[in-house]
This record gives sequence, structure tokens and C-alpha cells, in this order.
Amino acid sequence: MSHPVFARIYSRSSEATERAGASGHRDRLLTGLSGRIIEIGAGSGLSFAHYPDTVTEVLAVEPEPYLRRLADRASHHAPVPVRVVDGDADHLPAEDESFDGAVVSLVLCSVPDQVPALREIHRVLIPRGQLRFYEHVRSHNQRQARVQDRIDWVWSHIAGGCHANRDTTAAIEDNGFRISQCSRFDFRPRSTSGPTAPHILGEAVRL
Repeated sequence: MSHPVFARIYSRSSEATERAGASGHRDRLLTGLSGRIIEIGAGSGLSFAHYPDTVTEVLAVEPEPYLRRLADRASHHAPVPVRVVDGDADHLPAEDESFDGAVVSLVLCSVPDQVPALREIHRVLIPRGQLRFYEHVRSHNQRQARVQDRIDWVWSHIAGGCHANRDTTAAIEDNGFRISQCSRFDFRPRSTSGPTAPHILGEAVRL
């Protein structure tokens, strides 16, 4: 789970990505959340500033050591209580049915396998708890999807395990959730964003 070179590149480029529109996406992602929240793959803590004051606590799980240190610093300036811990999506450090909501932000592209990660999220959420998601995904355009397939092996090796071609909406619905809202859009914050331009942003309910 340690990608020290990519983690440093990611943290330095993320400020420009936020200014290009990702910050607004995070506002949409987190609006209306309340209660106890678990954020999986919190990265450097870019989402922390966007949590509404109806959230009583955030448990931020981040496996990458460098990003986790940055997230811990960011937690001190968050508008809500945030606790940053080591952990990975396949083994969340949380009890069953202990959170009102879960947040994944550009994370399900990078977990080794979406199925165990989503099953863990399902485990720690209360019944009818919310999963909020903001992810880049496989394109609905067949030509673009074929390009994503062709480059995926190389992409995953240079981008810290990130995959360009995952059908994340299908994975969410196949693993104990019902999607209640979902918008699709292209987001190209820089010239190299073409393979990962298709994005989804929405919420799902734990069944």
C-alpha cells in the first residue's frame, strides 16, 4: 500500500486539480451527510474541509504512509472532528454497523479488488446507511472504453495501482447497495486526463 513516489506527485498535483473543479465536486459529494462517517482512502485529506457541520465524527482510513501524514495535518483544520488511522479498504478498522455514512473519493479505481472493499463498506454501515462516491470509471463510449482497456496495465503501474477501466456503478449495485442518485460527466483537469475523464458522482443506500 506504499507508493512513495506516486504519493508525492499526487499530493503536489492535487491542488491544481481542486482548483480546476474537484473542490466543487467534493462539496456536492458531502452535502447532506450527518452523523458518524467513515472515509475510505482519505489520501491527503482533501475532503476534510468540505464536511458539513451535521457530521459528528469522521474516521479517515488511509494506507499510504506519506499521504496519511498529510491527512493527519489536514485533520487539525477540519470543521468537524476527524481521526486519521492506518488501514486498507479490505480490512476496515471499524465494528459492524457502526457508521451512518461512508465516503469514497477516487478510491475504488485503486483498490486491488472492488468486491471485498465494497463488502467491507457494507459491513460497517448501518442498514440504510449512505455510501457517497466520486470516482472515475469506464466510459460508456465503446471506442474510449477500448482505449482504457488497452492502456490499463501500463496506467496502473505508473499511477499507484489506479485502473482506468472499472465499471464502478455495476460493482456498487452488485455488492449490497442501491444507487439512489448518480451523475456522469467528463472531467479533464490536465492534458493527461483523457483516459480517466469519465466520472460518476452520487450516493447509494446499503440494503
